[in-house]
Amino acid sequence: MVRLPLSPAEVERGQRLGALLRRARGERSMLETALDAGVSPETLRKIESGRVATPAFSTIAAIADVLDLSLDEVWIAINQPARGRRLVS
Repeated sequence: MVRLPLSPAEVERGQRLGALLRRARGERSMLETALDAGVSPETLRKIESGRVATPAFSTIAAIADVLDLSLDEVWIAINQPARGRRLVS
C-alpha cells in the first residue's frame, strides 16, 4: 500500500498532538505511560516527536485515557489554527 505524503497541515497537527501529550505526561516516564496505554514506548516516542503525525484513533484514545485527557480536549488542542491565522467560514 502506498501512503500519500502528508500535507503541511497534517504535519503541523501531528506536532501539536506530540507537544500536547508531552505536556500532559509531565514528569511521568515515557515507558510507564506507554505500557499503561498498551502501546510500545517507541510508538509513544514517535508520536510525541511528531514522526507519526496521523496515529490510529485507538492509540490516541488509550494514551489520552492514561493521561486523563478527554478526547474532546485532544481534538480541540490539535485543531487550533496557527497563531495569526483564522478559520474561514
